[in-house]
Amino acid sequence: MRKLLSDIKHCTICKDHLPLGPRPVVSADKHSKIVIVGQAPGLKVHQSGIPWDDASGKQLRNWLNVTPEQFYNPKNFAILPMGFCYPGKGKSGDLPPRPECAPQWHQPLFDNMKQVELVLLIGMYAQRYYLKEQAKSTLTETVKSFKNYMPKYLPLPHPSPRNRFWLTKNPWFEVDVLPELRKRVEMIL
Repeated sequence: MRKLLSDIKHCTICKDHLPLGPRPVVSADKHSKIVIVGQAPGLKVHQSGIPWDDASGKQLRNWLNVTPEQFYNPKNFAILPMGFCYPGKGKSGDLPPRPECAPQWHQPLFDNMKQVELVLLIGMYAQRYYLKEQAKSTLTETVKSFKNYMPKYLPLPHPSPRNRFWLTKNPWFEVDVLPELRKRVEMIL
């Protein structure tokens, strides 16, 4: 696992497409119990090198009901973005994650993590990649159908502050999904 993580941290397969150059952000351990598959690091995370080191991460830890110490312990949580490097800015936020990362690195990582009990799929990129044809046509429908994917997967919206409108429009998320998420995380940890 140590060599694999080192190989990922030195990866340059998409360097020509990254405006700030490669700086892969990943965290995993052979004993990881929960895997968080997110989108791609934002600018702040690119600068710090610490996954979910931003407002979205704070919200995610709140959703999970875990402390930063629990969250950043790779024996608890592996953090595998769909794209390991900051993809750059687009017209309405960050660009999509680079498509090279997940096919190159995810399966070798999962092959090394034999104790995974839950995979959190944050956002449509992760949901479509892992759920394939079982993903619904919208993120909202997929998250609403979360019980269909359990116990292995639990789809979530992105915890970005930009998603306040989505959360306001979908109060069932806090009523139905968050309690189930917290219960599963507490049981596993």
